[in-house]
Amino acid sequence: MSARPLPRRPAVRLTDLGLGAAQGGNLYRATTDEEFRTAIDTAWAAGVRYFDTAPHYGLGLSERRLGAALRHRPRDEYVVSTKVGRLLEPSPQDAHRRDPEGFDVPASHRRVWDFSRDGVRRSIESSLDRLGLDRIDIAYLHDPDDHWEQATGQAVPALVELRDQGVVGAIGAGMNQSAMLARFVEETDIDVVMCAGRYTLLEQGAADDLLPAAQRRGVGVVIAGVYNSGLLSRDHPPADASYNYEQAPPELIARARRIAEVCQTYGVTLPQAALAFVRRHPAVVSTVVGVRNGPQMVETVRRSAVDVPDELWAALASAGLLAAPSPKI
Repeated sequence: MSARPLPRRPAVRLTDLGLGAAQGGNLYRATTDEEFRTAIDTAWAAGVRYFDTAPHYGLGLSERRLGAALRHRPRDEYVVSTKVGRLLEPSPQDAHRRDPEGFDVPASHRRVWDFSRDGVRRSIESSLDRLGLDRIDIAYLHDPDDHWEQATGQAVPALVELRDQGVVGAIGAGMNQSAMLARFVEETDIDVVMCAGRYTLLEQGAADDLLPAAQRRGVGVVIAGVYNSGLLSRDHPPADASYNYEQAPPELIARARRIAEVCQTYGVTLPQAALAFVRRHPAVVSTVVGVRNGPQMVETVRRSAVDVPDELWAALASAGLLAAPSPKI
């Protein structure tokens, strides 16, 4: 599998496909250690060398599982990204409850928003411990939507210090919106952003702000949420499909079904086209897809290997289902 360097940090190279480890934190339902390990093993066998996690995912469970699964792999052969901004504080009085934020784990800790310099350094130290690593390749600010002042005034400078010290290899921000990510690109010294759900086959809002800014500034873009949290993940979107982690509205389901019909005429499934589309943009350095187990990883790799004809993008654009497609890399 090919890999691309971050323009500003060429030592950090991301494979075209990355594994998102939220499911390793029991997102929505429990996953066994063995299930998640098979996902990592299968990804590795396919050539995937980029793995993304966060303290938020399962209150540290995802980081611990990912670190354990990678422990005996050659350290210089893979890239790990994690995130800062949510500190995990012990909450033993709630350990008998389940985590209220969508992960099937005991609520033994609570998340505390903290983009201060001290909070960032504490978060990185804790992540290194859970991962069992001596450095982190990419550290993202995690969803700083309501924390712009502290994130830019304290968190980014703290990450710059850690980057200068070699504790992290590259720094950035990860969000479910593109407008503020574009501001981070234009106004701060970051190397990479992770944009979830705002540049997909269904919607291309990031093409108007984030992607042009990233190209101008030489900042790499990692695309996550390529299936819009489920709506584009099946060949034929069902009536109960999810979008943005909620029930998809009927008009979006209808739009996705129309896209799927056009794809089918070109011998391509909707998920295959969803993966292929985002990688066409020259600012995109990698696409991260969340997987839970080995079979899901096999299917993800299979989808990503499909050669999608260029004519499909023109047909979708002509049908009013796609903004003018970006030039192929």
